[in-house]
Amino acid sequence: MPYVLGLDIGNTGTAATVARRRGDTWARPEVVALGAGSAVVPSVLHLAPDGSLMVGEPAADDHSRTTRDFVRRVGDDVPLLLGGEPCPPETLVAELATWVVHRVSAHEGGFAEAVVLSHPAGWGPHRRDLLHRALWGLDLRNVTLLPRTVTVAESHAARGFPGTTAAVYALGGNTFEAALVRRNARGRYETFGLPQGLETLGGTDFDEALAEHVRAALGREFAGAETYPTLHGLLAECGRAKHELTVGPETDVMLTLPSGPVRVPVTRAQFEDMIRPAVRATVDLLVQTVHSAGLTPAQLDGVLLAGGSARIPLVTELLAAALPVPVEVEPDPQLTAATGAALAACQVVSPRPRRPAPAPASAPVSDAGPALPAWRPAEPDRTVHGEPPARPPVRITPLNLPKASRLALARGRSRDREG
Repeated sequence: MPYVLGLDIGNTGTAATVARRRGDTWARPEVVALGAGSAVVPSVLHLAPDGSLMVGEPAADDHSRTTRDFVRRVGDDVPLLLGGEPCPPETLVAELATWVVHRVSAHEGGFAEAVVLSHPAGWGPHRRDLLHRALWGLDLRNVTLLPRTVTVAESHAARGFPGTTAAVYALGGNTFEAALVRRNARGRYETFGLPQGLETLGGTDFDEALAEHVRAALGREFAGAETYPTLHGLLAECGRAKHELTVGPETDVMLTLPSGPVRVPVTRAQFEDMIRPAVRATVDLLVQTVHSAGLTPAQLDGVLLAGGSARIPLVTELLAAALPVPVEVEPDPQLTAATGAALAACQVVSPRPRRPAPAPASAPVSDAGPALPAWRPAEPDRTVHGEPPARPPVRITPLNLPKASRLALARGRSRDREG
């Protein structure tokens, strides 16, 4: 059955959704299980001794053959080292995208008609062009790049959000993005104003705060067992407890020490006190983003949430207190960007006109930069304010990744390990 693919590669996790064609229409996007029992696979690449790439956390990690956080490094002139080989960050993102495309094609029985890949809202033409060229070099030639904030807005719109102008609040694993979107003359969302973000704040910081609470509660008992496996298990358990506290008032952080199993109780109120300063900083940055575009919070139609940590109740509480507009969050905000990407991919294949929703006079275009199109291009030769073409005219093959691993992955022979 014909389908399109929406792909969201974040700094800590990767998610994918597919929308299948049903006659003249497209079905609602469905999540693709990329990890074992999970819709999200860690954005981690590990170079195996045989030269193949493994996706996900490895069982044994010597650090020299495993790479993380490469998405935020796209555009950095200094390459990352993987197994002693220099690898441009954009090549690693393209490798992970290729792995997902091949994994989905094996499940669906063929390749997607179109792929939309979300990227940070703050990326300019240089970073987008680097990633386009890396994707082209791995024979991914039907990929459209869209700002993550646009795909988030498209997902919320498909669920009934009627607004014209909105703020997007995306709180991921270790990054935060704040940006503004509005419907353009074609009725599609585009970014405007100056996107802002924090590259050192996210859900993993909340896990660390909870882990520090556990360490303090256990005192010397934990200090005597502070090994890498113990620390890794503690952070994973704190991530689970964080999720439990989004729906319940209290939980236990459970840990196995050499002396035996231990439980450290924690309440939602305690957890919120630990993370309140960090969450408040994200809300303040979102308000600053609104003001920098010449708007007041009251002129927004809503705040659209995305990212795994956006489900924390404190986030909605502080946003509602700071901005007098509806705060919208989907049941699983970790999948919002990927779902919106698939919806955008449907339009790439078979665009349909939407009823235009003109932007209000109170939402001027910011001098920070041109608005980005909701998806591109409707015509192959169209470019928008210096945007790189969707398909670069010259094939440039990345040469810095070890050849064996690149070919193994491109041919679908790479192994995956879901962490």
